Amino acid sequence: MYLDDLLEHLEYQCYQGEVHVSITDLVYDSRKITKGCVFVCIKGSNLDTHDYIGEAVEKGAIAIVVEKKMDYPSGLTVIYVQNTRKALAFMSAAFFGYPAKQLKTIGITGTKGKTTTTYMVKSILESTGIKTGLIGTIETIIGDKRIPANNTTPESFLLQKTFAQMVEAGCQCVVMEVSSQGLMLNRVDGFTFDYGVFTNIVPDHIGPNEHKDFADYLSCKSKLFQQCKIGLINIDDPHAHEIIQGHTCQIETYGICHQADYQASHIELVSKPGFLGIAYRVNGRNDFDVMVATPGKFSVYNSLCAIAICRHFGVEMEALKQALARVKVRGRVEMVPVSDRYTVIIDYAHNAMSLESLLSTLREYQPKRLVCLFGCGGNRAKSRRYEMGEVSSKMADLTVITSDNPRFEEPQDIINDILIGVKRGQGDYITIIDRKEAIRYCLENALDGDVIVLAGKGHENYQEIKGVKYPMDERDLIQEIISESKEMEFTS
Repeated sequence: MYLDDLLEHLEYQCYQGEVHVSITDLVYDSRKITKGCVFVCIKGSNLDTHDYIGEAVEKGAIAIVVEKKMDYPSGLTVIYVQNTRKALAFMSAAFFGYPAKQLKTIGITGTKGKTTTTYMVKSILESTGIKTGLIGTIETIIGDKRIPANNTTPESFLLQKTFAQMVEAGCQCVVMEVSSQGLMLNRVDGFTFDYGVFTNIVPDHIGPNEHKDFADYLSCKSKLFQQCKIGLINIDDPHAHEIIQGHTCQIETYGICHQADYQASHIELVSKPGFLGIAYRVNGRNDFDVMVATPGKFSVYNSLCAIAICRHFGVEMEALKQALARVKVRGRVEMVPVSDRYTVIIDYAHNAMSLESLLSTLREYQPKRLVCLFGCGGNRAKSRRYEMGEVSSKMADLTVITSDNPRFEEPQDIINDILIGVKRGQGDYITIIDRKEAIRYCLENALDGDVIVLAGKGHENYQEIKGVKYPMDERDLIQEIISESKEMEFTS
């Protein structure tokens, strides 16, 4: 492979050396530099790999791509570009043979709903025989292979490599979460999405090393609609028209409150023993009834969005209905079958905003009691502890305060901070440090009609203590408790 082949869709200046040189690899991590490679220098918030050019030469790199003009070692091809992150994205696409062209690509952006919607779309498409890869906050899925995620949206080189692996595995489609950071850092440059989706936006990810303000956050989200062929927009969101300002794609809309191409009406809460869901009628470009196996108004938006996407793939109405009636997303309002007397839900809510949204949604189902179990992570802002404690105490009938990922803090110290917020509300509370014992307390003291929320861990299958991640999955803990309870009943 020649360097100029990787640069064919970029504006660049050959600052030194020859462009038509054979290269063995494309590298952006200085630890992975090999003889004959091209090294793309990235300037990050904590590290600038322009500082490793000397090391790259020593290890045998034949070319470098830079965004700084200065003196460079002789005998080295130097390519200057305005933005090396963008260059890496385009070069990665070329390096892996433009795999996105062999897939139908669906990118979903927004503050909330990305994860659930990606799983809904994957579930629906695969139920009709369309093999679909997934990239998101929880994991990357390629066929039967599941890879835990480090970033919601991977670095562009890894993203293009993943696309290539999906093509090799026979995937016809990929649905992925597109974070504001991913858009800001050019991770999804180098190809055009077939479908771009906007779920909603509220202030988030604002601060050092993220977005300077809400306007910047919104602006980054909006970039997706200058990089897709068809944009599907939640028209009910107050910022919908700002998101699509300057768009270059065909626009379709979905929503509840406003006239939309795909609109939900006649919304009804569905409550059965051990089950909470929601039903509604789809109007507009479709006309049918649907029931979704996750509770809350946000489930209407997520599923309506999934319907709008999947209709472009020719998915029939019955297939849509069947898939949504059984869809389950790990750690996202995930109902765990335990008893017909009460409902147990696992959710990733780990800040005050997400916890308030979750509890207000479940309160609409008028449970006998709303029980909220949660902890807070160690070595993180204490303000989150006060805020979550206050939200739970004001919205839940019973708050069970326990341990999350204490990291290098003492669990009791974290609980003491949470209690400061809890005491601002009127709800009952109890503290049980051991998370398994806290869950046991909830199950053994459940009343008929209770809704029990295990918040904060969600999809995580570990607990981090003193720098070590110990295996811990709440689903396993529940099964252990049930098994132990049965053994106790039998031996007694």
